[in-house]
Amino acid sequence: MLDLIVRRCTLPDGRTGQDIAIEGGHIVEVRPQLAGRAAAEIDAAGQLVTPPFVDAHFHMDSTLSYGLPRVNQSGTLLEGISLWGELKPQLTQDALAERALAYCDWAVAKGLLAIRSHVDVCDPRLLAAEALLHVKRQVQPYLDLQLVAFPQDGVLRSPGAIDRLERALGMGVDVVGGIPHFERTMADGAESVRLLCELAAERGLRVDMHCDESDDPLSRHIETLAYHTQRLGLQGRVAGSHLTSMHSMDNYYVSKLIPLMKESGVAAIANPLINITLQGRHDTYPKRRGMTRVPELLAAGVDVAFGHDCVMDPWYGLGSGDMLEVAHMGLHVAQMTSQAAMRQCFDAVTATPARILGLEGYGLAPGCRADLVLLQARDPVEAIRLRATRLAVIRAGKVVATTPAATATLELPGRPGTTSFQR
Repeated sequence: MLDLIVRRCTLPDGRTGQDIAIEGGHIVEVRPQLAGRAAAEIDAAGQLVTPPFVDAHFHMDSTLSYGLPRVNQSGTLLEGISLWGELKPQLTQDALAERALAYCDWAVAKGLLAIRSHVDVCDPRLLAAEALLHVKRQVQPYLDLQLVAFPQDGVLRSPGAIDRLERALGMGVDVVGGIPHFERTMADGAESVRLLCELAAERGLRVDMHCDESDDPLSRHIETLAYHTQRLGLQGRVAGSHLTSMHSMDNYYVSKLIPLMKESGVAAIANPLINITLQGRHDTYPKRRGMTRVPELLAAGVDVAFGHDCVMDPWYGLGSGDMLEVAHMGLHVAQMTSQAAMRQCFDAVTATPARILGLEGYGLAPGCRADLVLLQARDPVEAIRLRATRLAVIRAGKVVATTPAATATLELPGRPGTTSFQR
């Protein structure tokens, strides 16, 4: 007898009436009208079943710290960085872990079962790294947490940062991070990219750099990142996060840059909620959106994922852990309203970030891990439009979260009977 069958599913690729058989925590068969019995069954009733949401860019060490030590009054990136500098000496491992675990609960309820989180390693105590490594072990049964050693204050600009970054990697942090545009000079930024990529190559690790998070069209560290990726044979293991300077670059230069990124296998991670909020702050009107060139990168065959980046922290006082909200914003900001483009936005919070993170066993094919989300929607576009309710979240074949269907009942004068519909 099977462990679980999810029946009458609609899949993201458009197939309908599919039954998904699960045994031993893995998918064993996907086809219509599956024969056999299972210890438990779920009737999807034609609703969308998808692999779980994946957040390719987040900061779990700062999440849910909104208002500590004070509120970011201007709402700007620089005041957020200043606030984080004030908060770091006050952090405790217990409080940081408690907030991170609370956010992981939010994530699971929203069907978000894999997160790549950057961890500030410029604190000499490496408090955040220790706390999040503990959290990673604790949530492993129900959420994949991948950690990036992130020198928030600049790996060259902050004394001792390179040593602390290497210590964090030795403790078990997974990915090499960086922030070249925050170094003191353009030359130092380029040098930091070289140094960090060589470190990753030596250790066989992935790279994910905050890169060109600026409105300055001359901030071009993504070019350097692509060059060293190719030089060191890191293709397919490197991502540039934010890349907001590309929004302001001239088209001639971008016509050279995007093919270079494709050739080197560097992925791009945009953060729509934060990019649209923090960029363009020096503009009057017209005001730049700031998000990187998502449609052009996708057209060239570059992997593009969307990240949440922040939830209720010094940089962003909003957010809920809902990756459909992220996709919804990305769709609008990038004007990706064709049928194909809207589905690409759904991919940007599911399959594409799973590929960038190197998640094993992700998907809906036989042999994949039985991690599924049942959504109150008929297709990916409707899921984004409604920010669809997660009716059930399944991890390794076991239901880990459920939410009642969202409906509204109208009782209007002059309209006999009642009408129920999905909110």
